[in-house]
Amino acid sequence: MVPAVTFYTFVLAVHIASIVIAFGVTFAYPVIYAVGIKREPRSMPGIHRIQDTVGKTVITPFLALALLCGIYLASKLHVWSDFYVQWGLGVIIVLGGLGGAFFAPQERRLAELAERDVAAAGDGQVAWSAEYSALRKRVELVGYAAAGLVLLTIYFMTAQTGA
Repeated sequence: MVPAVTFYTFVLAVHIASIVIAFGVTFAYPVIYAVGIKREPRSMPGIHRIQDTVGKTVITPFLALALLCGIYLASKLHVWSDFYVQWGLGVIIVLGGLGGAFFAPQERRLAELAERDVAAAGDGQVAWSAEYSALRKRVELVGYAAAGLVLLTIYFMTAQTGA
């Protein structure tokens, strides 16, 4: 008698869910930025702190879980030499590195700069400093590149399953 759900299919589901949980919110960041900047500028320091917290408490742990599941899946299927596995491993390392070395410190800096600019405005309209605007744009661009890597990896994983 074959079980309805194997351990392999369970791990595959956890692997996919981990990626959805880790990166799903990041696809909403451009909208959150746009609304915050235009309609709720005084909320931007908090938004950047939330991003930093999401990175530490959601993205990093679920990225690690996706990696562990991926290691199991690649080992179970003996597909370590397949392009999509090597690509996925490389991307997960790049994204993890970007999270710790780029996004976390830049989001903390954005929170500080936004707080400074909001305080400088007093009760008036918030005017973003050139420093804040440039850093926000840089973080957004790297975020778009990271999102592109996630989407490309999803394509490679689904198009080249190794089956």
